[in-house]
Amino acid sequence: VPYVRGREKSRDSQEILKECEALVADGVKEIMLLGQNVNSYGLDKKEECSFPELLAKIAKLPGLKRLRFMTPNPKDFSDELLQVMKETENICNHIHLPLQSGSTAILKRMNRHYSKESYMALVKKIREVLPDVSLTTDLIVGFPGETEEDFAEMLAFLKEIRYDSAYTFIYSKRSGTPAAVMEDQVPDAVKHKRLEKLMAVQNAISREINEKLLDETLEVMVEGPSKNDPKVWTGRTETNKIVLFPHEKEAAGEFVRVKVTQPQTWVLKGERV
Repeated sequence: VPYVRGREKSRDSQEILKECEALVADGVKEIMLLGQNVNSYGLDKKEECSFPELLAKIAKLPGLKRLRFMTPNPKDFSDELLQVMKETENICNHIHLPLQSGSTAILKRMNRHYSKESYMALVKKIREVLPDVSLTTDLIVGFPGETEEDFAEMLAFLKEIRYDSAYTFIYSKRSGTPAAVMEDQVPDAVKHKRLEKLMAVQNAISREINEKLLDETLEVMVEGPSKNDPKVWTGRTETNKIVLFPHEKEAAGEFVRVKVTQPQTWVLKGERV
């Protein structure tokens, strides 16, 4: 994607701050900062602040209840960013840290600039600083050249790291990218089979992690009616867990406390307390 989109451009920090101030003044309780790689924010402009500095400035806005960001790149996730997260109460305790592959050989072919080993070292550091952090990721199966051994490494890596959840994808060609013309393209049937195995492993881990939340009471920001039942509303915890609960008189943007009564793989079901 970066190859096709071209070089990143950082928006002016004061412009971002003013936009966030306007949102909070309008009643917004949660803001997400979104970038192709938020860690590289400001590097193209010498006068700009770093991403951790920007994050800290926005977090101080009066009335802002939650602040999120995505997506950081594992290759340059800084200690400064971790420290800002640790010291700032309203920065959500959730990090989406794309892995893509659990094989160092495939990561090199992807031009990801980190190895399986350096990624694991980063995860250990993150969990030392933020013990209760929720970790999610992106995973791709079937990248050109991926062998059964590479895929087995990915499954083993998942079982070791134990993500809260993962977005899983099958590799597909994108014209204009080096990968599209690589040899050793993986057959579609193999890619689909690997995706099924990958999802089975991750779904089991997600379910086990969520089951530990049974009977826990969580703070949830109300988002609105669920897609399937207008009597059931959906909300989100600071760790990015989706929570479903019977609707009473809540309004979108309100914060409520919900006791988890039925943890599932993708969502937590509960009752207002």
